[in-house]
Amino acid sequence: MATISQKILSRASGYDGMAEPGEIVEAEIDYAMSHDGTSVLAIRSFREMGSEKVWDPDRVVVPYDHIVPANNETAADLQREVRNWAREQNISHFFDCGTGVCHQVFPEQGFALPGTLLVGADSHSCTYGAFGAFGTGVGATDMAEIYSAGRLWFRVPETIGIKVEGRLAPFVSAKDIALQVIGDLGADGATYKAVEYIGPAIEGLSISGRMTLCNLGVEMGAKAAIVPPDEKTDEWLRGRARQPYTQVFSDPDSYQQQYDYDIAELEPQVAAPFRVDNVRPVSELAGLKIDQAFIGTCTNGRLEDLEAAAGILKGKKVRARTLVIPASREVLLDALKRGIIQTLVEAGAMIGPPGCGPCLGAHMGVLAEGEVCVSTSNRNFPGRMGKGGLVYLASPATVAASALQGRLAVPGVSK
Repeated sequence: MATISQKILSRASGYDGMAEPGEIVEAEIDYAMSHDGTSVLAIRSFREMGSEKVWDPDRVVVPYDHIVPANNETAADLQREVRNWAREQNISHFFDCGTGVCHQVFPEQGFALPGTLLVGADSHSCTYGAFGAFGTGVGATDMAEIYSAGRLWFRVPETIGIKVEGRLAPFVSAKDIALQVIGDLGADGATYKAVEYIGPAIEGLSISGRMTLCNLGVEMGAKAAIVPPDEKTDEWLRGRARQPYTQVFSDPDSYQQQYDYDIAELEPQVAAPFRVDNVRPVSELAGLKIDQAFIGTCTNGRLEDLEAAAGILKGKKVRARTLVIPASREVLLDALKRGIIQTLVEAGAMIGPPGCGPCLGAHMGVLAEGEVCVSTSNRNFPGRMGKGGLVYLASPATVAASALQGRLAVPGVSK
């Protein structure tokens, strides 16, 4: 019996039979991604290794998202260095400023496919598991090795199954499911394991919701987070997929362990500073004064996230500064066509260019000492969005409701 992760890694390594959890395999990468922040380090390691040409310029993807547009001369110089390298290497898939966050652009451009092995020089590359792929993050030196040879060593992970049943209540979303699971398992509860989300509630989620779930897998230590592919996957990839693909599934009873959830009674959740697993219902912290509300990032900057926020803010005015950054140009254009952006702007929100924005504490919306932000992002570590800032992680609905009140608020509940 084998899991999705075992099957993908066995195929990618040309393994004779099925690789077992704990075994080390050398696997061929289907697509590799590095962004403006990590490409610089990977390129320098690539050169220090004596490499001159990437193994396959059609398999390397370089999106600009972390500090876009450049916020100072240093960032501009580093971005120019990567642009020049991409040109020298004839990198086929280079996406400059304004295209969007790497983990949104990568699937939109058809690289995240069922059954594939995908590696990114960013920890949230586990997002790609939403398409039935094995997506994982690596460091710059590992990425340099991939640039050079297109291969990397992996330990085949054990898989934890998370079965979710029940129907989500109004204003409760995939973000709340993910936070509850992380709160229960802890920040190290799935260290170097694959997490596979299954069950009727997961099947009912949109692709965007599945991306949110998988994006947060690394916040409980997971090497990969996966949702088995289905018709929704095929429909989303129709007209996008870069190559033919084959869906793979876990065999029955192949998980190392399984956790069962019924989310029918799940409330909106929030992760309080300074740990993603410091999770509790929003109702327990309601009333906490906030300085900033942020909707966006690779976790919750997709169309349905902006739409959820607009539904709450329509015809009203925010009481805290509110920043909305679409995850990609595609999302921005769709939101413009549907009037979502107009609704958000009329409510008093600021709209930023597609990218990461203040998520990593580098650009657009960085917090001052002691300021509080409720954010749809994925991390709330000390200094994450600015030295001395306090970040509370929540869903788009919770962030929008909080922006309206200027305080942490439960969506759908009047103050």
